Amino acid sequence: MKIIAFYLPQFHNIPENDEWWGDGFTEWVNVKKAKPLYDGHEQPRVPVDNNYYNLLDDDVKIWQANLAREYGIYGFCYYHYWFNGHMLLEKPMEQMLLNKQVNLPFCVCWANEAWTRAWTGETETLIPQHYGGKKEWEEHFNYLLPFFKDDRYIKDANGKLIFVLYRPEIVDVLNDMLDYWQELAFQNGLPGFSFAYQQIHFDLKKNHDASRFRYNIEFQPAYAFYDLTKGKFPFLRKIKRMVTSFVEKTTGKDIRQIGRGISAIGFNRVSYDDAWKKILERKPTNEKNVPGAFVDWDNTPRHGDRGRVYVGASPEKLEKYMYKLIYKAKNEYHTDLIFIDAWNEWAEGAYLEPDERYGTGYLEAIKKALERANEFPDYLA
Repeated sequence: MKIIAFYLPQFHNIPENDEWWGDGFTEWVNVKKAKPLYDGHEQPRVPVDNNYYNLLDDDVKIWQANLAREYGIYGFCYYHYWFNGHMLLEKPMEQMLLNKQVNLPFCVCWANEAWTRAWTGETETLIPQHYGGKKEWEEHFNYLLPFFKDDRYIKDANGKLIFVLYRPEIVDVLNDMLDYWQELAFQNGLPGFSFAYQQIHFDLKKNHDASRFRYNIEFQPAYAFYDLTKGKFPFLRKIKRMVTSFVEKTTGKDIRQIGRGISAIGFNRVSYDDAWKKILERKPTNEKNVPGAFVDWDNTPRHGDRGRVYVGASPEKLEKYMYKLIYKAKNEYHTDLIFIDAWNEWAEGAYLEPDERYGTGYLEAIKKALERANEFPDYLA
């Protein structure tokens, strides 16, 4: 079983973040300033031994890879930020490529949204996202080509490269772009792509065309939250639809660029157990579905009282639920892939890395679940 963890690179300084958020900004700034919002709210989260690392340090990346291997995480899926040749947070992935001591399989997820101030509730777009044509698509492909050719790049059971697109529904040239990338892959001696997407928004878009995608990753807890709230809060959802329609018609902007405050109305605390119940009840709709998992979730360090907290997480529960999900992946989804949120999303409370509360407890939960299911990947030993 290949458990692949999403990986956030925003743990080092870049000039753009210094300009937009203040000198020295990294994800740790949000993590450290978090405050409890109710009795029993576990904030701030603290990495074990105050390990507020800098991802430009190769020793950190080697430590992460070795730790992941030890506990059965098959690989990382690196978030990649590309805006018509302008990149953000690219250095950790570039350094990983050059350093074979970071000995862990990897794949890439293009986080293809505009870069905005949405998480603060503001409307300003900092870097727009334009997809261009063949010239721009080839430039992007050529940048990633050394990654695709690396022996560590993750391939699926058919030998094709797994490449994840975060939000395909906002790409106006989607099929043409993906078809051209397949063409470029073959021209460069690659086996071709198994394209994947991870956001439920594409599923919910009417008449969406998923024909170019081999995998639909059920990114969690987003799919679980949809299943939990589907058909509930009809009045609030009606208000949200009305506001969404008005904003998008009058501004021409995706509502996600306007801020997420309305999304959180009435939904601020969610049961961890209820969410996992929905994950384990979910049935694959076709052969493209790939099950998703999540460690925990609390994005109040980013969003304050507009954030959402999943209440009741623990390593013991994660072990129990992951064991069941591994069985489900094999016997219902017929796949050897599970994507988990996340390796290091500290400001969203979704991280496997050791913290002061549980140490390596969540990593141990993954290892125990894999071992119980006789699925620990011995090729990582």
